[in-house]
Amino acid sequence: MKPLDGLRVLELGQLIAGPFAGKMLAEFGAHVIKIEPPGTGDPLRTWRLLHEGTSVWWAAQSRNKESVTLDLRTAEGQDVVRKLVRQSDVLIENFRPGTLEEWGLGWEELHALHPGLVMLRVSGYGQTGPYRDRPGFGVVGEAMGGLRHLSGEPGRTPVRVGVSIGDTLSALHGVIGILLALRHRDQNGGEGQMIDVALYESVFNMMESLLPEYSVFGAVRQPAGSALPGIAPSNAYRCADGKYVLIAGNGDGIFRRLMELIGQTDLRDDPSLARNDGRVKQVDRIDAAIADWAAQHPLEEALVALNEARVPAGKIYDAADIAGDPHYRARDMILESRLPDGTPVHVPGIVPKLSATPGEVYRPAPALGQHTDEVLEYLGFDGATRDAWRARGII
Repeated sequence: MKPLDGLRVLELGQLIAGPFAGKMLAEFGAHVIKIEPPGTGDPLRTWRLLHEGTSVWWAAQSRNKESVTLDLRTAEGQDVVRKLVRQSDVLIENFRPGTLEEWGLGWEELHALHPGLVMLRVSGYGQTGPYRDRPGFGVVGEAMGGLRHLSGEPGRTPVRVGVSIGDTLSALHGVIGILLALRHRDQNGGEGQMIDVALYESVFNMMESLLPEYSVFGAVRQPAGSALPGIAPSNAYRCADGKYVLIAGNGDGIFRRLMELIGQTDLRDDPSLARNDGRVKQVDRIDAAIADWAAQHPLEEALVALNEARVPAGKIYDAADIAGDPHYRARDMILESRLPDGTPVHVPGIVPKLSATPGEVYRPAPALGQHTDEVLEYLGFDGATRDAWRARGII
């Protein structure tokens, strides 16, 4: 048994934010039916590196789902969605606000059709407010949410994180919202509700002290490269072999152990450095001492010493490091899968890890429209109807 066994999810979204939420629900047992445009499918199928015409990303993002092709712009497609909604617990969508309303599939219509439905709506700016109609991708939400301004080196062009973190953060907030809404529905009378997740708000929610510091001190936090301003010491230090070691010595006891390790007993015993607020004032002095020590040791040697001293430290992983790391393997964070032609592919494992009802990959990512006939037949649409719809491009 999985924690979400029996939960029926209809996924109308494309690309990342909506589908990532559907992926997480499917990994823990939810039955997810993904609706895709006929002919082209979800644009993610052709993003980044392709194998036999399909993105290998697809194997991770869409595992455990069923694919049904359906033109939502047609009356027939909209009728199918309504039939599916009557049998669903959750609907996920990440279209521009107002799009589903134009198709007669907005929250008010669907809630009236199925009062118990929980509807997740992910968009750039939310379903309300003066910016609601603006197109908004993850990169825009990351910038508006405050993350982009803090990324990179001082005085240089702000850089993006390197992945669509705004989309996935929104998906995670969406999953939390779905579970909260389901709990409320099942405990308090059976009514579903609409969950409004904005990309920029999901990023802003991660911005820690950014707003309180501006509110109280007028301080506008600035990019700081590899350091973590206001928390010391925490930085990347170049080792003797040219690689970088990441050291987080910002706990009071950890700082003392770190200074002992690098032979800086004067810093260890300096009462002005006993707490973080004092260390922040002298962070350049501390960083210089750590950098001098790191420059005398190759990365792996430095890591061994730091781990033995119980100082949090690590190296900067790339994909090759991840694929070869024994801890990733031991934690089942690298799973073996296969592409449709049998080519083996590694995909990320499942997070979080539940002790009694863990998630599972039980179905590979579907081919485009793989389950269309099966689902439509179940809904009562006969073969002749499906053939006619297929000829018209509705499915």
